[in-house]
Amino acid sequence: MVVIKIGFVSRHEPESVQLAAMFIDWLRSETKSEVFVDQEIAPMIGSKGSTVEEMERQKVDFIVSIGGDGTILRTIHKMADPLPILGINMGTLGFLVDVEPKDAFETLEHLILGFEVDERSRLKVLLNGICLPPATNEVALMTASPAKMIEFEIIVDGSLMEDFRADGVIIATSTGSTAYAMSAGGPIVDPRVDAIVMVPMAPFKLSSRPWVIPGKSIIEVKLKMPKKEALVVVDGQSTTTISTEDSVVISKADTPARFVKVGHDGFYAKVKSKLT
Repeated sequence: MVVIKIGFVSRHEPESVQLAAMFIDWLRSETKSEVFVDQEIAPMIGSKGSTVEEMERQKVDFIVSIGGDGTILRTIHKMADPLPILGINMGTLGFLVDVEPKDAFETLEHLILGFEVDERSRLKVLLNGICLPPATNEVALMTASPAKMIEFEIIVDGSLMEDFRADGVIIATSTGSTAYAMSAGGPIVDPRVDAIVMVPMAPFKLSSRPWVIPGKSIIEVKLKMPKKEALVVVDGQSTTTISTEDSVVISKADTPARFVKVGHDGFYAKVKSKLT
């Protein structure tokens, strides 16, 4: 019998950790699965801990993330070549989490027998030629001083696309189109579409509108107002301060994010159920 390797990560809230402990005990006692537990929650459930990076090196078949989208994004950020992730929803909205707790045991039972993987493009982020963590959802560049606009220059494949003043700009993947970008007025993009979304945040000009551009585009973002700083925030997980001397270049990452496919309802059904 083939032994499947499963990793577990979780929010630190008692309810999420307790649910993780139930799944881990069941998998270890009732299946032939080899289970790895994130070192941050392992002491809470009396288990040996492993880092996410160790799970990646051990070639875990998939990782179970118990929490919300933030838990999944933090886990992906720790991996150079992300393993498939199954999200169990302990959050509120959650576009990256597919399974409700009441369905989790039955889902895991099926996945142990085999599963498909859905690959999603990420964004490579270079700051002055140095790599920041790739973005699964979005890269947000925003003013470092609340209520004070900054001026952006957006260059796509060597051509000037936009020059505008705003509170910030969001550059998102198709997957991230239903996250921060949507809240800022951007379009919903089917994740099967190879595209990048650019959404100005509270722009000063009425003509500054969201753009959908090809996924293979190379986007350079520059600040134009001297002595003004901005923050580069990747998936809400990492924050870096930049100024007019800095250059941010965004393009498609070499490695995708990977998600375990669950059910057949698809993206449109998910949008309808979560946004209505």
